[in-house]
Amino acid sequence: MAQTFAEKFIKEGTVKSFDEQHRHIINRNLDNYETAFKRGTDKFFDLGNSKKKAHLIKWKAIENLDRYLLDFEANFTKRGGKVIWANDAAEAREEIARILDTHQARSVVMAQSTLADEINLDTLLAEKKIAGTSTDLGRFITEHLQQKPSHFASPAIHLDAAAIAKLFHEQFDTPPDATIEQLTAKASELLRDEHRLADVGITGVNFLLADVGSVSITENEGNARLAATFPKVHIAIAGIEQIVPSLHDLDLFWPLLSSHRTGQHVNTYNSIISGPCQAHETDGPEEMYVVLLDNGRSNVLTKKEQRQALYCIRCGACLNACPVYRNVGGDAYQSVYQGPIGSVIMPHIGGMKNFGHLSYATPLSGKPTDVCPTSIDLRKLLLLNRKEAVEQQLISATEKRFWKAFTYTALRRKVLDFFTGRMKNLIVKTLLSKAWGKQRQLPLVAEKSFSKRWREQEKNR
Repeated sequence: MAQTFAEKFIKEGTVKSFDEQHRHIINRNLDNYETAFKRGTDKFFDLGNSKKKAHLIKWKAIENLDRYLLDFEANFTKRGGKVIWANDAAEAREEIARILDTHQARSVVMAQSTLADEINLDTLLAEKKIAGTSTDLGRFITEHLQQKPSHFASPAIHLDAAAIAKLFHEQFDTPPDATIEQLTAKASELLRDEHRLADVGITGVNFLLADVGSVSITENEGNARLAATFPKVHIAIAGIEQIVPSLHDLDLFWPLLSSHRTGQHVNTYNSIISGPCQAHETDGPEEMYVVLLDNGRSNVLTKKEQRQALYCIRCGACLNACPVYRNVGGDAYQSVYQGPIGSVIMPHIGGMKNFGHLSYATPLSGKPTDVCPTSIDLRKLLLLNRKEAVEQQLISATEKRFWKAFTYTALRRKVLDFFTGRMKNLIVKTLLSKAWGKQRQLPLVAEKSFSKRWREQEKNR
């Protein structure tokens, strides 16, 4: 019998959480991130006010999503660009396949696109026997190690420098003790011709600018800029929620994104692309397409309280603050989006039946919410998802019976005090030992309850 997503999450998470080397590498990298994060956010005169303003801008964009998307389409097509609307991942693949066939593409370079993973673009390229190369360094590394990205903003966060140096030494003949600078230079050398010779460049998008009909891409390596410039055709894949009303909003969102994603004051490359090469321009693609992907986002939009999940700008700060992610890493989630925000949105993108368990896999601590640059109330959204899972009857009959019995007992003090502490411990061990796991010891129930001790104290007085 095939394992469910929830069973795979528990199995993979158990292995990773007790892999000391894995936890050591992730926690060390995240500790370095926290140092950079503090330095990057110190530049804000009033960070709380900036986050509040970003929240309001995204609220305005999402509440008027239909109008702003149409404004973007009208302004983008004025400069010769083409906008494609895709309801789901399959439709997005079909439309991209049509573009590749039209231009007889044999090679593709991909940069800065989590949405390419969301629509499973690699499968399409493999079916059409088109050479596809990921040019972001983190993705380049994980692909050559035949691993999946462990973090949607930092794909190779689960690897240390020694493992990366070993990979480059074995596959690209670099020195076994090569520095990060040497490895980066080697990757750039390997990928330069890929950009120059590719027929099509595919990138993600950080922001869609409604008032000018442009896409904004933020990066540190310059690969997205090359992928959007060298090939004759540029395809940008964007989620419909990535719209912002105005170009002027970037003076807030660029610093928030860079400081919360990498701890930088500003990323190395910030590009605004407004369509294909114009008659007076000397570089750029001959044709440019923007694929606007829904893929379950409208499901979130219909829920008044949960639609604030669409305010996310994909910085990854909530992952870095999540204690579960810090212990199990990204593989266990089996989804493109990990951590608290993944736990919130994946049940709506991939279905509550498949991914509803993730809403229980993130604790309701305040830190992921506190670090969010657009002040998404992640705790509230997780609780709403859990409520929805219960309403859809997605919890087991055993769990229902357990909580019904627990509620009945907890509300009746005489019933609760009828059992001794020893008997309570036996009941807890019988019912919860499997779910609690072999590696952890169940907490012991006190021999005497608080109410018993209180009554004894009052009697002695």
